[in-house]
Order: sequence, then structure tokens, then C-alpha cells
Amino acid sequence: MVRSEYLAPPHTRPARPRHAASLVMLRGTTNEPEVLLGRRPMTSRFMPGVYVFPGGALERGDYAIASNLDLQPDIETRLSRHGGRWRARALAWTAIRETWEETGLMVGKNGVFRPTRKTPATHAFKNAGLIPSPAKLDYIVRAITPENSPIRFDTRFFMANGQDIGGELTQTNELENIGWLSLGHVLSHLNIMGVTQFVLEEAKRNWRHKRPEH
Repeated sequence: MVRSEYLAPPHTRPARPRHAASLVMLRGTTNEPEVLLGRRPMTSRFMPGVYVFPGGALERGDYAIASNLDLQPDIETRLSRHGGRWRARALAWTAIRETWEETGLMVGKNGVFRPTRKTPATHAFKNAGLIPSPAKLDYIVRAITPENSPIRFDTRFFMANGQDIGGELTQTNELENIGWLSLGHVLSHLNIMGVTQFVLEEAKRNWRHKRPEH
């Protein structure tokens, strides 16, 4: 079941959207990949009970941590069109950080991580012997929550190969029932938003383009 929008009572002035990032992780075959999704708790203020990708709002500390991390030049250029180079890097790290916080999974590469700022996420990567690697991310689409929502986000959706990540999938308080699901099942049976369906279609096209059958 797809919801077209997150509706709210009318407001005289739209809320200002917060910058945010989300990560779509796919794995499996070219034509029938699985995607990682979790259900937002019914107590959530934003989209309760809806299946979503891991993600969340950009935090001030993300800028400093992201400054020394790698990012593909073409991805940085595309992201920089709306906010500049430093925000582009910070958003990529936001997607990685939120993914770890909500799922326990880590997008990184082997190495000694020397973060410019200590946080639970940087501590986890350092202990795992991993350096966060935004270079493993692709950027697929940007979406802004409609003006009729009391809570709004300006979200950049990234994509990563779920077979090239570290950590261990963990159930958290932020996302319930986290798991790998086939795209067909998600689109036909799960409670998702219209924007989630749109992002999944974009991710599927990207996945097939990057993984042609031989």
C-alpha cells in the first residue's frame, strides 16, 4: 500500500525543511534485488507505522567529521549544486551515520579511523577497524516533504551495495522490523509513502545500470 503524502492540518506558514540524508541499500541479483527497510514506530511524530530507509537529519557535528572522508568527485559535484561542497560531504556522512544508528550496519573500508570529533558513530567505526567511506555511495535523488506537513525534510537519497558493508544488522528503537525484502514484495504489500516508491524505482534503475547481466 502506497501513501501519496504525509498529510497534516493546514498551516498559515509552511515549516522550514531540515537538511537530511537517507540510504537505500540493495543486494542480490540484477533483476530481483532486495532492499533494506524498517518500520517507523507508531509513536513517531513523522510518518508513524511506515516502512522507510534508514536516514535522518543533518547535525552540526557532521560537517567536521565529513571533512576528511572520501567522496566520489562526480557525486560531490552533483550534491554541491544545492548547498556547496561542505554540505555535500556532511550529507554523505549523515547517511552513513544514521544507517549505523538505526541498523548497526557500516559503510566503510578497512583502515585506522582518526575522526576529527568523537561521537558514538565514530567510536563504533574506529573499534571495528573501519574508516567511513562515502566513496561507496551513489547519489540518486533529492526530495522535500510537502508544505502541508508540520515536520519537513529536504532529503538527499543515497544508494549503496548491501553486499559491500560491515557491521551486524541490529534491531533498534528508531526502526522496527528491520530486514531485507524483495522489491516486488515492498511495492505490493508494504505500507510505504509515495516518495519511497519513487526512490525505489530510481534505485532499481540505477542498480540495473551499474550491474548489467552478462
